[in-house]
Amino acid sequence: NDTRVWPITDCMAVETDENGSNRCVYTRQQMQDRSYQNLTEVPSGLPSDLKYLDMSHNSIPKLGEAALSGLAQLCFLKMTHCGLEEISPSVFNHTPVLKVLNVSHNYLKVIPDFSLKQLIILDLAHNLYDSYQIPESYQDLQNLTRLYLGSTAALSVNSNDFNPLTNLSLPHLEFGAGIQWQKYETGAFAKLKSLQKLSLHASFCDDFRMFDAVLRDVNKTGTTSLRLITVFPDKCNITGNPFKSLRTMTSIQSLTIENTWINSSFMEVFLKNVGLSFVTDLSFVNMTYNEDTPEGFQFRTINHTFSLRSVTFDGIHRYQHKRPTFNMNFDLISNLEYLKFSGSKVNRLPCERISVLPLLETLDLSDNLLIDTDFWWPGCSYTSVFPKLKHLSMSKNKFQSLFFIAQQTHQMKTLKSLDLSFNSLKLDGVHPWPEQLKELNLGNNNLGNGVFKYLSSNFERIDLSNTGITTITQDDLSPFTRLTDLHLSFNRIQAIPASLKAPALVSLYIDQNAITSISKEALSGFTSLQILKAGNNPFTCSCDSFWFVTHLNKSLLPDWPLQYICSTPTSYAGLSLSGLNELSCETWLQATVALSVIVVISGITGLVFYKCDGVWYTKMLWVWIRVKRRGQKRSHMLQNVSFTYHAFISYSHHDADWVDNQLVPSLEGTGFSLCIHERDFVPGDWIIDNIINCVESSYKTVFVLSEHFVQSEWCNYELFFAQHRAISVQQDSLVFILLEPIPTNSLPKKFLRLRSLLRQQTYLEWPKDERKQQIFWASLKSMLQMGNKSMVLKDVALAISDMAPLITNSAEELPVEL
Repeated sequence: NDTRVWPITDCMAVETDENGSNRCVYTRQQMQDRSYQNLTEVPSGLPSDLKYLDMSHNSIPKLGEAALSGLAQLCFLKMTHCGLEEISPSVFNHTPVLKVLNVSHNYLKVIPDFSLKQLIILDLAHNLYDSYQIPESYQDLQNLTRLYLGSTAALSVNSNDFNPLTNLSLPHLEFGAGIQWQKYETGAFAKLKSLQKLSLHASFCDDFRMFDAVLRDVNKTGTTSLRLITVFPDKCNITGNPFKSLRTMTSIQSLTIENTWINSSFMEVFLKNVGLSFVTDLSFVNMTYNEDTPEGFQFRTINHTFSLRSVTFDGIHRYQHKRPTFNMNFDLISNLEYLKFSGSKVNRLPCERISVLPLLETLDLSDNLLIDTDFWWPGCSYTSVFPKLKHLSMSKNKFQSLFFIAQQTHQMKTLKSLDLSFNSLKLDGVHPWPEQLKELNLGNNNLGNGVFKYLSSNFERIDLSNTGITTITQDDLSPFTRLTDLHLSFNRIQAIPASLKAPALVSLYIDQNAITSISKEALSGFTSLQILKAGNNPFTCSCDSFWFVTHLNKSLLPDWPLQYICSTPTSYAGLSLSGLNELSCETWLQATVALSVIVVISGITGLVFYKCDGVWYTKMLWVWIRVKRRGQKRSHMLQNVSFTYHAFISYSHHDADWVDNQLVPSLEGTGFSLCIHERDFVPGDWIIDNIINCVESSYKTVFVLSEHFVQSEWCNYELFFAQHRAISVQQDSLVFILLEPIPTNSLPKKFLRLRSLLRQQTYLEWPKDERKQQIFWASLKSMLQMGNKSMVLKDVALAISDMAPLITNSAEELPVEL
């Protein structure tokens, strides 16, 4: 199994400055978790702004050249447990800003060759390559800070395997797959000149000379932290002194022995080497301890005080069920400042043993089996035992009485912080806490809203995460005038009251509660606030959260925007709170946008109105309404009205010669009665009225079309009223004579209707040939012919024969001048 944790925060931390303000992953919309989906390839169509992609636990044997195309912003890629056998060297050309790549726990048969200049973390562990030869392209990985290598098929480490990394400033290397090597060539690790931390996962049970060679090469790198994992497997028979070289390793300051079997006899030899070394930080993690001597562990005195400042025992398992024997002069570690003994089932503190640690400042006894009287038992005087103790952690034990603990801590005159989280504490009585105690962690104890009454007003840091708190009031906070840090995560708080005031508060954690919105008033009482962690609450995406989203200084929020997700309304569930629409909440902005839209639409409408002669059409609409009203008044009389003229002639005064010399003589000479505006308009009447009267008094209206006609304003009026009469009274009352060809591009827009009429009706074209002119006059006369001028309109309309079409053309309507 993959024992390393690869949380999202790994990617969030890779692109960061010293303050951790810049992150690689910004929103949930830029993340995709496609693990455990039985995929056989990286799906296409992924968002182009994707920054985090997890493809683990699928079946993807090959990562082809185009597998990651379109993902130019990808920062974090995890493809573990995919059966991956091959990676194309050019696949990462599509991801130039990739910073974290984890392809561990696959079947890669060679260390993949690629170039990612911005890569920071690369995990290639737990694969099947048979050599640790690093590709030459890795010399370009100038930003690489962590490299993980390990294969059960690689049985040797050659001196030239790390040549491409020689000039890299690689701080951290985790190397090996937990197996025993067949060969290690001296000088291999010495190539890593800038190495600061080495985690070596390999077994050396049967070849301690190889282990000594490794230590000597590590010493040449200047490594300060060495972590040895499974260096001696279970029941390994250790002989000799494999750690003798530790005495000469001047740069090693931190040494961790992890997942290892250690006998009591070997422990004595090992600690003697540590005592004579420069190691200041020693840790045993997940260690199995076996007493292979009847007297147990016996450490003989050496004439040298250890350099150790910190010792950790985390997860110590006893091979025998009996209580171990541990005999050592603690004067040797009198410089110890930090001691951790956790996860080891400790149920009694040997205070007589640690009483000689005069410089001890931090004691961590978390994750054990201690109860109240196991730590504070009558045989110990804690004033003398912990003369300089400042930090005490008793998390994950079985303590119950908060009253008893508050009483006993008065014996520790220098204690500043106390961790009692993950116990079974009860509020069994109020007892004052020592004045020097400034920090208390009661997290993950079921204490409820009344817990504040049991705390000291001197506290500066209080952690009440997951303690069953549902509300918080000003009465709760008012006693704590010095409070700078308050953790209330994982409770059931529904709101932050606007009345809360904590002027000294610098850090407030209220994430994982039931808060739906945070108002400006709710934070106004926290005038010194610098950190606010409020993510993972069921936020409502409404205007109640608008101020928080748009106006609050986001540098206060270490988890913004990733952990701020909408829960309601349903249509917004799962979306980032950062996407709240500003327009929907700002009334002044709504008014501004609406006004702007109205102004733009009005401007466009006015422009179109002007360009399309809207003024003229408006005038015509008013006239048409007059005519319509007039027509309604006289409609009952129309069936008995007779006509005065056969035709009203509409023409431009520029065409008057043709009308006077050709049209009028030819028609009036054969008995037709014509209405000519120059002759028959009634003096003194409005021109529009004269036009309407002539049109209505004539059986037909004849339009003499020419380029001059379409330029005449009055001709356009005459066409308009004649057309209106044709629609409402007599459909075939219009006759068109094309005196000369009219180019289409010369038709003004006002004559748009004329084009339509000429498409629908037959018109006569004036011919230049005299023989054709005879046919023209015959056709025109037939169109104007009627049996009797007094014939009613209905009978006349039925008697008129259809006119044969001559030429069809198109024209457009424009204003004209007579």
